[in-house]
Amino acid sequence: MIKAENPLYARISLNLLTIGLLATGLYFAQGILLPLFFSALLAMLLHPIVNFLNFHRIDRVVAILFCIILSLLLIGIVIYFLSSQIGNFLEDIPTLKARLQEVLGEAKVWVQDTFSIGIREQNEYLSDTKEKMTTDGPAMVQQTFITITEIGSYLIFLPVYAFLILYHKDTIKRFLAELFRRSEEDKVTEVLDESQHICQQYVTGMLIELMIVFTLNSTGFLIVGIKYPIFLALIAALLNIVPYIGMLIANVFCIIITLVSTDDISNIFWVAGVLAAVQLVDNNVLMPFIVGSKIKINALAIILGVLVGGALCGVPGMFLAIPGLAVMKVVFERVDSLKPWAILLGDETTTKREHKNPIKSAFSRIRKKKTERSGR
Repeated sequence: MIKAENPLYARISLNLLTIGLLATGLYFAQGILLPLFFSALLAMLLHPIVNFLNFHRIDRVVAILFCIILSLLLIGIVIYFLSSQIGNFLEDIPTLKARLQEVLGEAKVWVQDTFSIGIREQNEYLSDTKEKMTTDGPAMVQQTFITITEIGSYLIFLPVYAFLILYHKDTIKRFLAELFRRSEEDKVTEVLDESQHICQQYVTGMLIELMIVFTLNSTGFLIVGIKYPIFLALIAALLNIVPYIGMLIANVFCIIITLVSTDDISNIFWVAGVLAAVQLVDNNVLMPFIVGSKIKINALAIILGVLVGGALCGVPGMFLAIPGLAVMKVVFERVDSLKPWAILLGDETTTKREHKNPIKSAFSRIRKKKTERSGR
């Protein structure tokens, strides 16, 4: 007897309902799920090192503890460096406020001459905005307190979750395989292995890319001679982790800080030029070679994923959007009824663009020649 297939509208409705339920659950349980997701990424990143230590006859518990302690030390060094740079920047806030008042005064005169809007009307608008911010102050303080609490929970639960995931890795893998039929066990194992490989490649590539982008930004800012070169370079590199949107925010932030901290207006254009040059190198060299072409997701899906992740879970959701989309695409490609969603997420122009990239083509020819020589 042939089982009748559900109509198209029923399948689409069921898929959308599932997505809605998952998004709702993620929104309300983000305090529990987000530390778990970051711990899973950390566990995937440390997994090869743990296996390497196990191969050299080091006890599994000792290997896991060593890797987690090492990663926590590195995270602590990054947080200390970032906090020191922010502290140096905050010391100059009074001077920046005075300079900002001067820039606002000049801007008011320009607006009055260009748009015929009186300075009194502009002051009234600014006063209303200031009053609104004062009214929303308690909510902002409460949100800041919640954010600090969340950071504390990450620092507490991240190493614990990562340790348990690494220790019970085989049990979790066997559990996921047992959820499906025996005939699909190989497919489930393939999905898990590829998802782990993609997440490892993405996180490792992003860390390397972050260090290179920070080095390029700081070098450019030091050559230009602006104030706070290391702080602005670090902020721009961290925001670059969030695709498309992060670099736009970094440009605006760096230009505003440069505007209020320098008397030479040409520095603004130099800062914009440095950021644009680094972004060009990042898009055409760093992303294809370091992060890799494994995550083939189109720009529209990435932007929507980042916006949805930010709306549901804030900044952590924006960071988790890309590996989440990559894992979803791997799953969709291996489920017949979900393959259209994989096509919607995929980027069929990536391969064509890689072939047109002269730098990538040159490296491909070099690797091909080395392979032919080794074969001989």
